Parts: sequence; structure tokens; C-alpha cells
Amino acid sequence: MEPSYLKYITLSLNLALSISAVTSLPNSPKTKTSLKTCNFPAIFNFGDSNSDTGGLSAAFGQAPYPNGETFFHSPAGRFSDGRLIIDFIAQGLGLPYLSPYLDSVGPISLDVQFVQYSDFRRRSSVFRKRGGVYEKLLPMDYYFSKALYTFDIGQNDLTSGFKQNMTFDQVKAYIPDVLRQFSNVIKNVYAQGGRSFWVHNTGPLGCLPYTLDRFPIMAAQIDDHGCATPFNDVARFFNSRLKAAVVQLRKDLPLAAMTYVDIFSVKHSLITQAKKLGFENPLLACCGHGGKYNYDKNRKCGSKVTVNGKEIMVAKSCKVPAVRINWDGVHYTEAANKWVYDQIINGSYSDPPIPMEMACRVMDH
Repeated sequence: MEPSYLKYITLSLNLALSISAVTSLPNSPKTKTSLKTCNFPAIFNFGDSNSDTGGLSAAFGQAPYPNGETFFHSPAGRFSDGRLIIDFIAQGLGLPYLSPYLDSVGPISLDVQFVQYSDFRRRSSVFRKRGGVYEKLLPMDYYFSKALYTFDIGQNDLTSGFKQNMTFDQVKAYIPDVLRQFSNVIKNVYAQGGRSFWVHNTGPLGCLPYTLDRFPIMAAQIDDHGCATPFNDVARFFNSRLKAAVVQLRKDLPLAAMTYVDIFSVKHSLITQAKKLGFENPLLACCGHGGKYNYDKNRKCGSKVTVNGKEIMVAKSCKVPAVRINWDGVHYTEAANKWVYDQIINGSYSDPPIPMEMACRVMDH
């Protein structure tokens, strides 16, 4: 029987397809082609809400305004004021912004996401043969073998345990099971022809307003930057095991190009050097309501109350999201996402240290 905690792993399958029917989305310029670059025709993303471009909104209702206010100027399925890291990745590769798989049912386990991916691949092949609009809208078969497969996992996997009042040791104890599921999905995608994998580790959980507000933390557990050390330690533990899993996958899947990206270090640097980098109040949610961290789990970003028969928004956006790092207590602002993207795109935080546009290259280790 599946361990009970696994049903809380909230990951959503998204996809971006560089095909003529959807290339008119805003600000998705094509990159210049080069013999040295991979020219990915598509991105398939397996990730949690940090890279969710509409799966949760499709299942439970649109993320309310002011989500989306900065770039899209209205809610766009993303838990941010604008674009996510995955959006900048797609744009940088000359692909349209990602859309969620249409049959998504919201928060689901990674293995179920793979079933959705497989089903989408099968349907695409069947419906393209019918010609007409299907041929224009759906990906060609070779897209699936030439695509970039991105994985952004860990944050929800870990916090789900803490929400069940697990100890740090208990959360660490189930990490091997989470990573076995991750490895199995990679192997299954590989078996279906996928070859290029871009894997983000998880960020500093102990620096999220959500974590700092919701869980009991003693003063001695707070570091010099205001972050909760035990939660960051668990994130580092997860990341060390994730990296080991990637190393093993390289051995098991010799034709795969596996890139491990140290998102933790990038985000930690952003938070701890916020002022130097032009940001303010790194531990304060931009969009929220009340409390030390402007976060209230019962009044999340966009929440309203009714006063004298009139709805009034109480969890509003801050005045200048462009100088803030945390958006809603859990997710990052567009400005922060763009900064993180700018640091990782050239391979400085990657193993192997290659730029994303060359992530199809199998490197010697």
C-alpha cells in the first residue's frame, strides 16, 4: 500500500509546445539558432506550485487577483505577481509560456503526472493523424524525444510532512521514498525516448514566511538572516540525496543528459544579500495580511471579507513587488524569479556546468 504521506506530494504536469498555433503568446521571442545549441522543440515540466502555470487554478478555481498583476495584468494561473522561473526558461529557449495539461486534476503525485504525460503523448499521436486543426495544435512525435524535461520538486514534498506534525527525523526518513518515485518517473520518460533532463533542487524552506509563521520555531533556531535553521537543514539533506539520485541515474541511463541545478544556493544568496541586490524585506510576503511576516494561512493573497454587504480585499499586494522577493508567503515574485533565472541560465549553478541551451549534451563525469 502506498505510504499515506505520498498522497500529499503536490506536483503538477505542465507543457510548453513550440508550434505555430500557440507562438503568438506575449513576449516569447525566438532565440538565435546555433550548431552548438540544442534547439528544444518543447518543454515538459513536472513540478510543484513554484512552476505551476495553471493546474491548481484549473482544479480549484483561478488564483485570485492580485496574482498576475505585474506581467499578465490579471490572474494567469500562477501563484506570483507575474512570471515564474519556468516561464523565463521557456522564453529563453524561444518557446511559448507553459500551459497546464488540460486533463490535470490539480495536486497529484509524480507517478500520476507521468501517467498524464504518457496519455497526452498517446493522444497527440492519435489525433494528429486526423489532420486539420489537430495537426496544427498537437506536437509531432519527435518533439517528445527532443524535448527538455524539467523537474522542480521538494518544497511541497517536505512541507507536507511538517503539516502532519512529523518531526525533522520523520520527514528525512521518507525522503528516500520520494526520490525513488522521482527516479522511476525519469526512467519511464527515458524508456519512452526522453533524453534531456533539467532538475532543480529545492529552495531554503526556512526562509519562507509560510514556514516562519506556521510552524513552532525557537529563537535559538533562527539564524543571522532570520531564517529557520532546522528547515533549511532538511532542505539541504533532501538536496544531497536528490543529487545522489541524479548521479545514479546518469549511470543507469547512459544516453541521458542529466543536469542538476542548485536552486537552493541561488535563492539563499538572494535572500541573505537582498539589500545589496536591490531588494527589500526578504522575509516579508508582498501579498498577504497581518502578522510579523504579512502572512496569514486563513487570509491568503487576494482574500476578501464582506463588510456591510460589500466585498473588500484584505490580503493586498505591496506597492512595489519589483523590489520584493517573496510574493505570498510561499512563492516568489516575478522580480525574484527573473533574478534566479539569470543566475542559473549560464550553468554557473549546474552540474555539469553547462548553459541550459546545451542541456541535451551528455557530458563525461
